[in-house]
Amino acid sequence: MLERIGMALMRRMDPETAHGLALKALTMGLAPLPGVVTSDRLRTNVAGLNLPNPVGLAAGFDKNATALSPLSRAGFGFIEVGAATPRPQPGNPKPRLFRLTEDRAAINRFGFNNDGMEAIATRLAARPKGSVVGLNLGANKDSDDRSADFARVLAHCGPHVDFATVNVSSPNTENLRDLQGKAALRALLAGVMEARAGLAVPIPVFLKIAPDLDPSEIEDIAEVALGSGLSGIIATNTTKSRAGLSSAHKGEMGGLSGEPLFEMSTQVLARLSHLTEGKLPLIGVGGVGSAEQAYAKIRAGASAVQLYTALVYGGLSLAGEIIRGLETLLARDGFETVADAVGTGRSDWL
Repeated sequence: MLERIGMALMRRMDPETAHGLALKALTMGLAPLPGVVTSDRLRTNVAGLNLPNPVGLAAGFDKNATALSPLSRAGFGFIEVGAATPRPQPGNPKPRLFRLTEDRAAINRFGFNNDGMEAIATRLAARPKGSVVGLNLGANKDSDDRSADFARVLAHCGPHVDFATVNVSSPNTENLRDLQGKAALRALLAGVMEARAGLAVPIPVFLKIAPDLDPSEIEDIAEVALGSGLSGIIATNTTKSRAGLSSAHKGEMGGLSGEPLFEMSTQVLARLSHLTEGKLPLIGVGGVGSAEQAYAKIRAGASAVQLYTALVYGGLSLAGEIIRGLETLLARDGFETVADAVGTGRSDWL
């Protein structure tokens, strides 16, 4: 009841202001925190990460790692914070976040606003033990060498996280997505993997890709990923597409997330699953707002899923609902574990 009242009030506010208040409410204990939801059926291993359940919080919700303690008790199997860049940066001018209520979606053009890797690393070092926490790596907008920025952040923050994600797929930093090209991506990942090798305890490194890729580009990414030593791929980030939207803010610039992204991102996921033949774990993101959608991503080839935008409309308690519902669906179809279900419905998306 308190969550519903709080969400109704926040929906009357500017979205970015409301998001800031939501983070404060979390740190003050004013949000439902049921603890990690787990069971023998839900527990799974992804790229060496032992997850209590396969439903994670996507990057962007807690950009600066300020709410790790309460988020670790919100039910998620893992949490990704960031994106973090070497130097602090304010991001793009406001307003830069828009609700598309009729479409259960959002458009953002934040532009990697964050406190910088030093401040974020300090918070990560003090995070509660026992939860799986990763960091989304970004590049400064005015950097002379954006590829090197990813390696710098990993080298600095890597000792304090369980995994890292190379984010070359945000549409809100000019020309960033050019780094998804075959040659540029191979060179960038070589630097990142060198930084990983320099860590006292090397951690899994994932690559987060855009949904707006043609089949040949997806093939190139799969080839580079398989040859680079990457631990897996996160599919996908937000889209530039505006197909089928009805909300007043549909024309705003930025990346679209939420319900309209579900089919596009799941098709990319299934294609990657087919191309990599199960050799790389995949994490499905984009439009997950129900247990059925999380289950569909898993059956399309995802070993785990992430959500964020759906929380704007369903509240933080939605995470626990999805996880418990996912367990019911796995049991219904006779799957003893999450891993047993991965990829079993991939052909439906190809």
